[in-house]
Amino acid sequence: MTSPQTLLRGRTLNFTAEPNGPDDTQAYEYCEDGAILIQDGLIVASGDYVSVSAQATDAVVIDHRPHLLMAGFIDTHIHFPQVQVIASWGAQLLDWLNTYTFPAETQYADPAHSATMAGKFFDQITAHGTTTAVAYCSVHKTSADAFFTEAARRNMRMIGGKVMMDRNAPDGLRDTPQSSYDDTKALIETWHGKGRATYAITPRFAITSTPAQMEMAQALVQQHSDCYVQTHLSENHDEIAYTAELYPNARDYLDVYQSYGLLGPKMLLGHSIHLKPREIDALVETGAHPVFCPTSNLFLGSGLFDDAGLRGRGVTNAIATDVGAGTSYSMLQTLNEGYKVLQLQGQSLHPLRAFHWITRGNALALGLENKIGTLAPGSEADIVVLNAAATHAMALRLERATTLSEELFILMMMGDDRAVDCVYLGGKASENT
Repeated sequence: MTSPQTLLRGRTLNFTAEPNGPDDTQAYEYCEDGAILIQDGLIVASGDYVSVSAQATDAVVIDHRPHLLMAGFIDTHIHFPQVQVIASWGAQLLDWLNTYTFPAETQYADPAHSATMAGKFFDQITAHGTTTAVAYCSVHKTSADAFFTEAARRNMRMIGGKVMMDRNAPDGLRDTPQSSYDDTKALIETWHGKGRATYAITPRFAITSTPAQMEMAQALVQQHSDCYVQTHLSENHDEIAYTAELYPNARDYLDVYQSYGLLGPKMLLGHSIHLKPREIDALVETGAHPVFCPTSNLFLGSGLFDDAGLRGRGVTNAIATDVGAGTSYSMLQTLNEGYKVLQLQGQSLHPLRAFHWITRGNALALGLENKIGTLAPGSEADIVVLNAAATHAMALRLERATTLSEELFILMMMGDDRAVDCVYLGGKASENT
């Protein structure tokens, strides 16, 4: 038996391709009086209100005019256990991990703490318009169970995994090669492909995994090729140097992962800032995806991501918040800082491409463009409702805006959770928006 229909009315924006520039109107569909018809958690139709409403049968109409409706935001790199260390002062990557991150993550051995923080985490991301995220949990199986349990309760399409780390971390925050394999296998069996959950095999990074654990990660990837793989790459010069000491036979940092067969189209490599030519060649050859994390790269002083250079080689880059070194849960603020990082390198980020990036673009990087990231019929009904006049300053600026691109630029430069009027998860309004 089918469920009742819901008809959302407002201005709608749907990307069908990556915009090549401000005049590329073929890359998106924009309706001043638009609608999205939803049934059984899926989008039945979207487009102009007259034609879409004609397809509705006894639909509940929710009028969001004059706000903008688009696919929910996708965050491709975020640390669930770092919700309480965001905005921790000072230090670069390795010191920051040891001073703030690792002590906080030890608490996630406690199932009650993990469950409480999972609720807080999902409250934050949905309030900021994010409907899908790729998350690192702590080393503890309990943290991943709490993460997926809360995601299922909210009917959210989420990707995540417990980190594998058996060295260079404090007591209480290390597993072993065998236990990391066993725990990951158990989590995959429990959660992967169940409902809207997908597992990511997660060796944290080369520094915290021995060769023996990398072998276990390799075995997991071979046994579960439909899982994602996520880790960190070339974020910081000291990190790169330390990795070279730990893996002296590797040709470069990326070769640590490549030599264990981890690279492929389902691999997400957080940061990927200081890449050597051979590493870029390997990304091109394997289809692995760098993930641009602008707010954390600036916060930790790590460096500037070369988006244009990688794109010029045909690499598909994702973009993400990287909370907690990232300083905001907002993909809007991520675009704000990303715009500045690219400006410093003489690169541009037009608002149309920016909003494509955090919706359909990130979905493409995940291979999920047929499920999320657009308003196409058959897509899952994860939708964000945006108000570009959410603050007095935004409203004042909006008075002078005359185009969609100007409105989008206001949202990405001045917007945050206050600009998110409502979020729909599988067609249902989120409990905290």
